[in-house]
Amino acid sequence: MLERIMEEPNFWDNADKAQSYVKELKNLKDIIDEYNSLKRNYEDIETLIEMAYEENDGSLVSEIEETLKTFVSDFDELRLSTLLSDEYDKYNAILTLHAGAGGTESCDWASMLSRMYQKWADKKGYGVEILDFLDGEEAGLKSITIEISGLNAYGHLKSERGVHRLVRISPFNAAGKRQTSFVSCDVMPDIEEDTGIEIDETELRIDTYRSSGAGGQHVNKTSSAIRITHIPTGIVVQCQNERSQFQNKDKAMQMLKAKLYLLKQQENKEKESGIRGEIKEIGWGNQIRSYVMQPYTMVKDHRTNTEIGNTGSVLDGNIDPFINAYLSWNSINNTNAVQNENI
Repeated sequence: MLERIMEEPNFWDNADKAQSYVKELKNLKDIIDEYNSLKRNYEDIETLIEMAYEENDGSLVSEIEETLKTFVSDFDELRLSTLLSDEYDKYNAILTLHAGAGGTESCDWASMLSRMYQKWADKKGYGVEILDFLDGEEAGLKSITIEISGLNAYGHLKSERGVHRLVRISPFNAAGKRQTSFVSCDVMPDIEEDTGIEIDETELRIDTYRSSGAGGQHVNKTSSAIRITHIPTGIVVQCQNERSQFQNKDKAMQMLKAKLYLLKQQENKEKESGIRGEIKEIGWGNQIRSYVMQPYTMVKDHRTNTEIGNTGSVLDGNIDPFINAYLSWNSINNTNAVQNENI
């Protein structure tokens, strides 16, 4: 159907819409290619097993095991991609970190998490662009907003929304005591098309400030960075990566509309199910995941109970086990919720 639409003579009259169709068709073809590749690999494994039996060749066992291991990994990845079926899962993601309770230690923790997500994105082949950041007073980051670009970036990273807790011996504590720090992570899809959200300009407070990042004399002399506060909801969005104040404002408004749209969707779901919204406080009791570095090393997700003993590996970007476990857990919960509604 998409190919027939693309063959129409007026297809390129709307360039933005045409590009979205081209992108969607490519994504669908990539999925088909992955499936066909898996099918060929499965057939190759069957052939190897038959050869090993017929020729009584034990030397093929190691090759079969290695090929099977790769197949299972690729199969799980494709299977999990089928769980990314929500409306905006395939979109780019905008991820924001805010240091919470813990002072300088929490700012350092925000910097560590920023590095973790950027490392993860690099491993996935995703693009990374820093939209805004605010340095900590002594070290680390008070906040940072990162755009991560690639197919299903939001679908994967939506699992990271919540409070992340670190337990370690703080390098900023002269007494060498263990300290607990918190950072909140917010994730939203980068929605470019019209969501139907109308914003009253009188409900906005728009502040300009000097960009913190690279840019030389231009950045030092102009206040091109933009901060927009939506007064009724308290939502704040910021952008400083563009050289033009107008470009920064456009991007910030796009982010604000996306946040308001998601908030509206969440409120509708809560009204339908009678559930309470997520707790926003950045502190004790609200964490989705704990990262322990002393007296032992362990990262545990408190929703899925997934645990990994190598904290260093996780902080180097190896967070797929947590993301995959969340997708499976969330899918089961959604299925159960639908079944309960039908009873």
